[in-house]
Amino acid sequence: MLGYISELIKGMAITMRHMITPPVTIQYPEIKRPVRYRFKGRHELKRYDNGLEKCIGCALCAAACPADAIFVEASENTDDVRFSPGERYASTYEINMLRCIFCGYCEDACPTEAIVLEDKYELAFYDRASAIYTKDMLIVDVPINGQQTPQVVEPGVFTKSIPIMEDPK
Repeated sequence: MLGYISELIKGMAITMRHMITPPVTIQYPEIKRPVRYRFKGRHELKRYDNGLEKCIGCALCAAACPADAIFVEASENTDDVRFSPGERYASTYEINMLRCIFCGYCEDACPTEAIVLEDKYELAFYDRASAIYTKDMLIVDVPINGQQTPQVVEPGVFTKSIPIMEDPK
């Protein structure tokens, strides 16, 4: 019987010790905890400084996705209607966030660094249709000195304002 009472006193001592220590709870909606450097959150489609989209519609991100969560449909750029500096652009870009496992393979596979997993982690959906993020939801706003897409450019001029990756020979 004495052993039970001593165990009860030990348990009460632990309880009292934790009652006087400050809580580690964060008041979440008001205070948001900063994420770590390598955190992978919601996707964003990036733009160049002049406003053109970095995505060239190559669909390498969709091919690299193990969960088959990305759908890309490409269309041709013209000089009158230009969305990206390449020959093509992503006319349809969708990510099904219910299927996405946030592995980052899409980010690794992108040759133009157009898709980036940012630090936004508040993802809640009321229905399945709102879990499909379209291109309009993913693309960042136009930079301050940039122009809205589609842009009208002269033939051969659009490559002067955008750094094109050269062949490392």
